[in-house]
Amino acid sequence: MATDVSEALEQFVQERNISEELALQIVENTILAAYKRKFGSSENAVVRFDDGNRHVTIFAKKQVVDGVYDPVTEIELEEAKKFEPETEEGDEILIELDPRDFGRLSVQSAKQTVHQNSREIRKDSLYSEYKDKEGDIIIGYYQRERTGTIYVDLGKIEGVLPKKFQSPREIYHVNDRIKALIHKVEKTQTGLSVVLSRTHTEFVRAIFEMEVPEVYDKTIEIHKIVREPGYRTKLAVYSTNKDVDPVGSCVGPKGARIQAIIRELEGEKIDILKYDTNPEAFIKNALSPAEVKDVYILDEATHRALAIVAENQLSLAIGKQGLNVRLANRLVDWNIDVKTVAQFEEMDVSAETRRAVQRLFGEDEEEITRLAELPGVDITVVNILLENGIDLIEDFFAAEEDGRLTALDALTAEQKESIHTLIAECEVDETTEEGSEESEESSAGIVEEGEAEKESEEEEVYECPECGAAITIDMSRCPNCGVELSFEYEEE
Repeated sequence: MATDVSEALEQFVQERNISEELALQIVENTILAAYKRKFGSSENAVVRFDDGNRHVTIFAKKQVVDGVYDPVTEIELEEAKKFEPETEEGDEILIELDPRDFGRLSVQSAKQTVHQNSREIRKDSLYSEYKDKEGDIIIGYYQRERTGTIYVDLGKIEGVLPKKFQSPREIYHVNDRIKALIHKVEKTQTGLSVVLSRTHTEFVRAIFEMEVPEVYDKTIEIHKIVREPGYRTKLAVYSTNKDVDPVGSCVGPKGARIQAIIRELEGEKIDILKYDTNPEAFIKNALSPAEVKDVYILDEATHRALAIVAENQLSLAIGKQGLNVRLANRLVDWNIDVKTVAQFEEMDVSAETRRAVQRLFGEDEEEITRLAELPGVDITVVNILLENGIDLIEDFFAAEEDGRLTALDALTAEQKESIHTLIAECEVDETTEEGSEESEESSAGIVEEGEAEKESEEEEVYECPECGAAITIDMSRCPNCGVELSFEYEEE
C-alpha cells in the first residue's frame, strides 16, 4: 500500500534534487524510525518496495510460539494461522503493518530525524561527486559578492571564488558566466565548501586541454607553466610526435586557438615556447618575445647564466618591472642576467676567465670548440660570425673552404686573420701545457729520488719490533702499527 510517509518523501526528493537510490534510503529510514518510535525497536522490521519503487510496505517479522512473552517479536500459533494458515510453532512469519497505525507523533518524529540525517547523506553524496572533480574546469554563474569573495551558482551547490584567486583584470556582474578551476573541496560544519580559482597554473593547463586537442590527447606535453595572473603567462611545450609542431599546434590556424585562450583569460599575454633539454637553448626560448643573441653558462652548479641581447631588445627581454625575465627564471629554473652586447664587452666573463676559475677549483679544463671561447677574441667579430651561422671553430674553417668567409664583407681581412691567429695560439698553448706537465712530473721524480738518497745517507733506518716497518731514530711511534717506540743508546 502507498503510505503518507512515502508520498511526503517523494515530494521531499523532488525539492532537494537527490538520486532515486538516496530517496529510497530516506523512505526506508523514515519508516524504520517511525516503527522504532512505536514499538521501541526496529530489529524485526522489514521494509519492501514494489510497483516501480512507488509502493512501500512494512512488515513485522515474528516467531510463532506457544505463550507470548514479547508481543513485538512473538505471536501465538492461533493468531499466526490467521495470516498464514499452514504455519507451525517455531516458524517465522511476516505480518504486514499500516504505518498510519504508528500514530501521528511517531511519523512526525521520524520525518524530523530523517530530515537531519538526509542533510548529512546529501553532503556526503555531493562531497564524493565534487571531490572527484578537483582540478577540473566547471562553469557557474555569478550570484553575489561579499568582502571580495564571489559566490558562484554551480547548480547543485554554491562555489566560492576568493579574492586571492581572482585575476586583477576581471570584473563580474550578477548572472555573469564564470569558468573556473575546482581548486579544493572540503566538508565544513555548515555544509560543503567548493573553492574555485582562476589564477592557478593548472587553470591555464585545463584551458589548453579544452582548446588544443593535441594537448588533451598527450601528443603535445606541457613541460611547465609559470604565471603572473592578469599580466603574463609562459608555458614550455614539446611534442611526442616529431611531425607535430608543438608551438604551432597551440597557436592554431591563424592564431584561432591562442586567441580563444587569451579571451578566456581576459586579455592576459601568453608566451608559448619550445622546451629544450639544452639549458642555453631553453633560456633563449624562455626570454621570448625578445631575440637573444647568445647565452653563457656562468655557473652550472648554482644555475647562473648570462643572456646577451641587442640594445633595442633589452627592455623587451627584461619586461615591464622585470616581469618577462622573472617569469623566464621560474620557467627554466635558472638565474638569468640580461646584458646588451656593449655591456657584455665591459664584463670579464671570457672563456679564459672561466678556465682560470676551473683550474682554481681543480676542475678539468674543457676543450675549446666555440669561437666565443677563444682567449682575447673580439666579441664584435664573434657576433658578426654568429649572425652568419658561424659559431664553432670547425664552422669557421668550413666557411673558409666553401668561400662563405671570403664573401663576408662585414669583416676585414685583418679581423679574419686575427681569428686564425687566436686558434693557432690556442693549439700551441694546449701543446705547451701538456709538455710542461710531463716535464714537471719527470723533474719532480728526479728531485724526489735525489732527496731520498740524501736522507737515506743522513738517517739510519731501523725496523719496528712489532710489525717490521721501517722507522728512524727520531720517531716516537710506528707510522704503520702505532706502537710506541723507545731507543736506548750504549756508551762507547
